[in-house]
Amino acid sequence: MIAMLIEGLSKSFPGPNGAATVAVESLTLKVQKGEIFALVGPDGAGKTTTIRMMTGVLRPDRGSVSILGLDLHKNREEVKRLIGYLSQRFSLYGDLSVDENIDFFAEIHGVKDFRGRKERLLEFTRLGPFRARLAGRLSGGMKQKLALACTLVHSPQLIVLDEPTTGVDPVSRRDFWGILQSLLADGMTIVMSTPYLDEAERCTRVALMSGGRLMDVDTPESLRKHVRGTVYEIVCNPVRSAVKALQASSEIDEVQAFGDRMTAIVRDSGPDAARLKRVLTQGGVVVESIRTVPPSLENVFLSLLAHPRRHEERP
Repeated sequence: MIAMLIEGLSKSFPGPNGAATVAVESLTLKVQKGEIFALVGPDGAGKTTTIRMMTGVLRPDRGSVSILGLDLHKNREEVKRLIGYLSQRFSLYGDLSVDENIDFFAEIHGVKDFRGRKERLLEFTRLGPFRARLAGRLSGGMKQKLALACTLVHSPQLIVLDEPTTGVDPVSRRDFWGILQSLLADGMTIVMSTPYLDEAERCTRVALMSGGRLMDVDTPESLRKHVRGTVYEIVCNPVRSAVKALQASSEIDEVQAFGDRMTAIVRDSGPDAARLKRVLTQGGVVVESIRTVPPSLENVFLSLLAHPRRHEERP
């Protein structure tokens, strides 16, 4: 069953000198019930604008959104009862306790007799020992857990999360994902945006976005099939010289730099690791390690940016 259907969604904003800036262009997506679906891309990709349009916060210039078979704009009140929305700046009240924040959001949603529900949410998010603490005195990760508890208090069938782990420490990020996986196991449908490609690897399906446009959408496993040939991970110094040396070779399809490391994507008949090392050494590069690795979504994303038409040829 389709939980969310987006068709031809577009949005522009006034830019400098009166020219319109396109934030999202002709976006079409289907989210199946019971999956965790991620919008992935860098800042400016259009993720937050898309999230705000799919929750009714922002009206699109063109296109439509339906939630569980209901048109978002024709059935706003009914849809509001079906979804939960956790924005980038969720409005917790710092001078209210954990308990009081949950009570407040339950009242906003018109939830009656929610004490049992609140206790389950506190246990689920492991906030029970901190229920009397003011929200303003919680850590960043605990604030996100409380925000999620407030989002879930009215028992939505689908939740939409806008970059929920941005700025959260690694341990809290891991705990948050454990909560999401538990919700998924209970049949919840989750739509989220994230700039982290390692988080996208955990999702059922992923939509890769750039410049307001959809580059591709599929399972992480299928998306990795974009990358053809062998991927070598190289740790070396200086990386800039290494990139220049390898880009000069016609046998190497792509070179991608990631901080202090890089990857070289080599066609099946291309050079092996020993030959790559010789090329780099001759270019004055010190190679610390070189090894074959499976393609990552990071490789896929950069490949699509460099070769936007390749996804049309993918098996």
